[in-house]
Amino acid sequence: MNSKQRKVLAVASGGGHWVQLLRLRPAFADCSVEYLTTQAAYARDVDGKLYAVTDANVWEKFKLLKMFIQVAWVLARVRPDIVITTGAAPGFAAVVCGKWLGAKTIWLDSMANSQTLSNSGARIKPWCDVWLTQWSHLAAVDGPHYQGAIL
Repeated sequence: MNSKQRKVLAVASGGGHWVQLLRLRPAFADCSVEYLTTQAAYARDVDGKLYAVTDANVWEKFKLLKMFIQVAWVLARVRPDIVITTGAAPGFAAVVCGKWLGAKTIWLDSMANSQTLSNSGARIKPWCDVWLTQWSHLAAVDGPHYQGAIL
């Protein structure tokens, strides 16, 4: 890693969240990027290091706690300058832990959430430096903000 490169931790759960995160890769061209997701098999999709954590959601409290601890452990080891996520639960945990560790945090709510923000996206505001939606009608003065439908 070049000493001037920013270290980015790019985070997404599986499926569409992961696909959307991969579409952001050109934005990381000048960065050292590591990835965190719920599917170890996704390592084939990236050149950088990939960390896999437990897949969990709000209805699976024990698994959610386990995932949060795993994410916190990765963040403590990686110490990224920037955490960016397209959601869902692992992204929420990464943004919260990243903020605690002094990283800049970016939440880009899933393109699939066209009528309302995602569960995680609606609760992430206190921990985000940049909070975005991809639907103009979901934007608000105090966030999330709309900068275009990029994914």
